[in-house]
Amino acid sequence: MNYHKIFADICSEIHQKEDKGVVASYIPELKKVDKDKFGVYMSMINGEHSAYGDWEEKFSIQSISKVLTLVLAYKSEGEKLWKRVGVEPPGTPFNSLVLLEHENGIPRNPLINAGALVICDILLDTCSNPKEEFLDFVRELAGNDSLEYNQAVAESEKATSFRNAAAANLIKSFGNLKNKVDDVLDLYAYTCSIDMTCADLAHSFQFLATDGYDIKSKKQIISVSRSKRLNALMQLCGFYDQAGEFSVKIGLPGKSGVGGGIVAVLPDHYAIAVWSPGLNEKGNSYLGMEFLELFTTKTEYSIF
Repeated sequence: MNYHKIFADICSEIHQKEDKGVVASYIPELKKVDKDKFGVYMSMINGEHSAYGDWEEKFSIQSISKVLTLVLAYKSEGEKLWKRVGVEPPGTPFNSLVLLEHENGIPRNPLINAGALVICDILLDTCSNPKEEFLDFVRELAGNDSLEYNQAVAESEKATSFRNAAAANLIKSFGNLKNKVDDVLDLYAYTCSIDMTCADLAHSFQFLATDGYDIKSKKQIISVSRSKRLNALMQLCGFYDQAGEFSVKIGLPGKSGVGGGIVAVLPDHYAIAVWSPGLNEKGNSYLGMEFLELFTTKTEYSIF
């Protein structure tokens, strides 16, 4: 297939839409981003790639990092990790506190804010220097040693993390956070603040298209069975309370972030990253969702 032409045709079609979403404003640094930016990059497991638009421009990956923190924690904790965080879709917004009270401080899954806070708590216990080790891990997956935390975004996120602080304190009241709440919130803010390009993201998630094996480094990042579980989690929980719609319309495991990024995987074929900062009412990239729906429709490639 001529993927570059497919990308161009889809972009021409979706940019005619009037509603392109709203740039996230609850984290002050994010609302500075140009809403009209759009990039896409697909990394195929055969070594080929296709790209279009602003795919070389860095942006804040935000909640996409939740998959990568989970991988690092899963590598050290194994199956006992699931005693502290569930695997069910929440059916509520990404920063909701409603279910924590009813479910005794056990977050529904690790891809919502509450679950990611528990994962960060685990990393504080299992890593000697969590920030450094996580950044090194992401750099290795991306094949890019220049990746860095965005200090301004991290500080902006910490300054407005009132709901995350409430969630962390509620989880701690049930004994499911072992470390200081401030330390957990600090690590969480930094993991979300990494700036990456669409290419960086696609490369970072490609191992989930190859049963946990990283073709670039020739390393087994995570076992085959755990890779399967991570893909299942992304399919069920990767898009907050819009995960069902993403599965129905797009049919790929993936994860979104309020920075406007979406990364998705077709096992045995490719990883694809799309960036468009305007968000829909669920906090997912408006044009990113539109693009991926048309892409899987035109290529007839999905897991279903």
